Amino acid sequence: MAVPILAYHQIAVPPLRKAPFRSMVVHPEAFHRQMEWLKRLGIKGVSLREAMPYIRGEKTGKVAAITFDDSYANVYENALPVLQEFGFTATNFVVANQIGGSNVWDVPLGVAQAPCMSVEQLKRWHSLGHEVGSHTLDHVRLPQLPMEEARRQITHSRELLEDLLDEGISSFCFPYGDETPLDRVLAYEAGYSAATTTRRGRARSSDDPFGLPRATIRRNDSWLHFVKKCALG
Repeated sequence: MAVPILAYHQIAVPPLRKAPFRSMVVHPEAFHRQMEWLKRLGIKGVSLREAMPYIRGEKTGKVAAITFDDSYANVYENALPVLQEFGFTATNFVVANQIGGSNVWDVPLGVAQAPCMSVEQLKRWHSLGHEVGSHTLDHVRLPQLPMEEARRQITHSRELLEDLLDEGISSFCFPYGDETPLDRVLAYEAGYSAATTTRRGRARSSDDPFGLPRATIRRNDSWLHFVKKCALG
């Protein structure tokens, strides 16, 4: 069966018009309505780790994987209570060297600085049954790096998160969606079970588990557009 993997970034009041990447900031009220739509459609929101048996065809049922890139503190503040309200779980892809830091990779692009989750917030996220995945050490464009540095970014970020949470980390997300066949191999060799991209579509058993497509949810998605993304990817 095909499973939608929803990709979010920030859950906050969007910045003023013309701000770079404003579309990546979803209003908390819109996020709540979207989770209501999942519930209304009989779709259970789950983490990527929990969605994988459905994607592989080992389990059947109506599920959507909910993922958040970059581990913003506003996801903890504004999305976590909604997930708890609906009994959903989600995956939070963490930039390991910016735990308690901010989106420094976006600053050169003119994006407003936003804090990332702290150690305490990540541990509580994890304790509530939500998944923590890796988004590299520094939110880098992996194909532009020498192989050994790409390997370090992929492997060491997993090790740091496992040490922090005392649990295995199985999910990875390629920053910017940038990846090559070599990067997929490096993610496999690092010990992950799955990796997501920004390729559009719903995930199927025929997909490479290290090149899973997602549906990016944007600020101005209408309820109908959101439902279509869940249905079509």
